[in-house]
Amino acid sequence: MRIGGLDVGTTGVKLAVYDGTGRPKGVFYREYAAREDLGRHEMDFGALRTEVFSLLREARAAGELDALGVTSFGETFALLDRDDEILFPSLLYTDPRGEEETKRIGEKIGRERYMAITGVAPQSMYSIGKLLYRKEEDPDRFARAEKILLGQDYVVYLLTGERKIDYTLAARTGAFDVEKKTWSREILGAAGIDEALFSTPVETGSVAGVLLPAVREELGAKKSFPVISAAHDQVAAMIGSGVFDDGRVMDGTGTVECIPLVLKEKPLDPAFYEKGYSAVPYLGIGYACYAFSFTGGAMLKWFRDNFAEKEREEAEERGESVYALLDRKVSREPSGLLVLPHFAGAATPYMDIAARAAVVGMTLETTKTDLYRALMEGTSYEMRLNFDALRPYVHGVRELRATGGGAKSDLWLSIKADVLGVRIAALACDEVGAAGTAALAGTALGIYSSLREITAAMAPVRKLFLPDGERKKTYDALYARYAGLYKAVKGLEQER
Repeated sequence: MRIGGLDVGTTGVKLAVYDGTGRPKGVFYREYAAREDLGRHEMDFGALRTEVFSLLREARAAGELDALGVTSFGETFALLDRDDEILFPSLLYTDPRGEEETKRIGEKIGRERYMAITGVAPQSMYSIGKLLYRKEEDPDRFARAEKILLGQDYVVYLLTGERKIDYTLAARTGAFDVEKKTWSREILGAAGIDEALFSTPVETGSVAGVLLPAVREELGAKKSFPVISAAHDQVAAMIGSGVFDDGRVMDGTGTVECIPLVLKEKPLDPAFYEKGYSAVPYLGIGYACYAFSFTGGAMLKWFRDNFAEKEREEAEERGESVYALLDRKVSREPSGLLVLPHFAGAATPYMDIAARAAVVGMTLETTKTDLYRALMEGTSYEMRLNFDALRPYVHGVRELRATGGGAKSDLWLSIKADVLGVRIAALACDEVGAAGTAALAGTALGIYSSLREITAAMAPVRKLFLPDGERKKTYDALYARYAGLYKAVKGLEQER
């Protein structure tokens, strides 16, 4: 038995394969290029198709698949004509186009009404404003569109001929009613977009269809297999991390840092959504909410590239990671510095793309390893800020489950435990999104008896980190100062 979890990202696609007991059987990866220049952030869904099929052929050579779940990043879409030709390059969520169109939709519906329907604030990262931009940019070409497909339902459609999108990914369009779990005719009417262009919304982890005969032949597969509409990639990662209640959250630290958590109920307070938080339908348990920072690992990479040339050479000679070497050289005690980690703008709870980073407290005695530790502390303060903002909606976090590249740093995880005052569980799985996707697929088919049990097998805990009482006291005092740092720096920027 071989169950695959296909994780479609903005720069590449990954497939992790598991057996009937949740043991890993192989990981496969393909890259494709995204264009980010002159204010245009685009990707080619045609290249995505090429690499997905190449990846599946490689995986088939290692063993036939019995099922495949599909997850993907959100917001970005392809417009297809009647012959399934792609009409426009796909706009990434970071592309600034669609901002004015989103504003108009929000004004027409009313911001509070819009947020009550969609579980998000009207913001240009979501699909609906970019769809209206494409429609008004080239109405004749847009008129030829017969399908709007995001990453997950695009791949599902290519493989099965069925147009199905799960609720969590549909919620990333900004045009989905998260309570009724249907497309919002009110919002689509305001945008002038035909509901029939969208795929049919289905429960997370639903069987969409089986491999088309022509696709089976193209892949060289000996048998067909079912394809499952899994989830938005952040939700798939939550599932793969074993996050099923509001006492446990996931911390995914890659280029950015994202902490998805569970809400028992959909918040009614508009201020919740204005801070950039979302309410995404989650497995019938409640709603998923994403707190995030634009700079997680990206900030440490900046430090590595600009301040750690000597350490990079030393690490290369030793045959180890430069980050592991830096971790060993850092003091075990708090740096005393305050780093506002807004190197690429501020995400939740500020949603201020114009925000800038700052370092406060440096002296002639400050070393670069002090700064390195302070960068880790700054991201941890930022997440504590989010925990504080979400306190009215979450009943109390007892454990954070760490994944991604940042989960390999025991130093960083120890800092997070001290700053946040919660237990950190580092997971021994690099592919939690793909694992969660495979878990959804296997559970949908009855191969796995429960999501909780199989994800515990797929992503066991590598190591636990508990808060240190003395360091936590120091960090509590530093955090009290950090909480006012954004406004202080913003004030200086406005004066300048």
